[in-house]
Formats: sequence, C-alpha cells, structure tokens
Amino acid sequence: MIKTKNIHKSYGNLEVLKGISIEIAPSEIVSIVGASGAGKTTLLHIIGTLDRYDQGEVIINNQNIKGFNDQKLSDFRNRNIGFVFQFHHLLPEFTALENVCIPAFIAGKGRGEAEKRAKELLDMLGLAGRLEHKPSELSGGEQQRVAVARALVNNPAVVLADEPSGNLDSKSSEELHRLFFSLRENLGQTFVIVTHNTELANMADRKLTIKDGMIGNN
Repeated sequence: MIKTKNIHKSYGNLEVLKGISIEIAPSEIVSIVGASGAGKTTLLHIIGTLDRYDQGEVIINNQNIKGFNDQKLSDFRNRNIGFVFQFHHLLPEFTALENVCIPAFIAGKGRGEAEKRAKELLDMLGLAGRLEHKPSELSGGEQQRVAVARALVNNPAVVLADEPSGNLDSKSSEELHRLFFSLRENLGQTFVIVTHNTELANMADRKLTIKDGMIGNN
C-alpha cells in the first residue's frame, strides 16, 4: 500500500532524512517512534504528499507520485489519504456533521451523499447524538473522533496520524487507540501513526524507529 525508496530530505544544511526505505502492506497498522526532531513528522508529511522530498520515490496505492504537479497531488491526497493530527483542526463555526463533510465536498460529492457517509461514520464513532454540535460544545475526545470521521469520509486507502492522542487524557487516548484497530477491522484502512505514546506504538502490527534520519524495525 505504501512504499518509499531511499527518501532523502534536507532543510538548508540540515539533513533530516538520510535514505529511508519502507514497505507497508494493505490494512497494516504501523507506528513510527523516535526522539523529537528525528524526522518522524517529516516522513509522515512526505508519505502524505504534504511535503516534497529531495531524492527517492514514494508509491502509494500503486501510484508513483513523482512528477505530480500541485493540483494532481492535491486531488490524489483528497481521494486516497486521510489525516488525523494532534490538534484536531476542526472549523469552529461549523457543526460536527459539516466538519466531516468538508473533504467530501472538496472531492465533488453532492450534499446528500456526503451527509449520508458522514452520519454513518459519526454514528460508528458514537457521536450520533452530537451531529449539530459545534467543536466548542464537544469534549476533547469527541472532537478528535470528529477529526477521525473527517479523515475517513472519502474512504481513503491510507490514514496518517501524527501524535493523535497527544492532547487527550488517558481515558480518551485509550478509546482512540482502540478505535483505530476497530476501524481497521471494519473498513480495512492502512494506518501509519507517529506517536510518543508507548502503549499505542506497541499495539501496532509493526513499530519503526527513526534515529539520525535512518529507520529500523522493532
């Protein structure tokens, strides 16, 4: 589902990634760990097509994204990749339902189709009674579940999560961790999770450690 070959990335004179090659199978849950500044988020952003790499190849869902222009990358990202960040980035003026629908609207789906899918996901995530609530009316755990639903609304092949439980209390973190595995069982998505949370990292099918811009298996 995801393959990177010899990925290098520098910012000025700072070489962050020094030749990273990984393969992640369909429906696999992989965690990426390492010290702060090791390059975890940089790698995740490159896999997610949010950042360009200097050298190497990225293949997602059998498509080599090398040479894609910005518009093609944006369309590819919208249809194939879902994102869950530490900060949920919900739009405060919109309801939970409206926030989840936004990527579907960007993909050109009609309101009826988008809302039907959004309601199904919010119901699956235990938020059926919170559709019309705005983010300020939701708990931190509920807001992050809305963000997960938003990541899933276009049925992406890959879900990338960057410190998804970083702002949650231990109970909400545990619920979110269980949720990822439940979603994999029900929907078959591939998950790549950057985390400092040891429990979540160890629950994954495989744990990759980045150190000094290189990667190894645990």
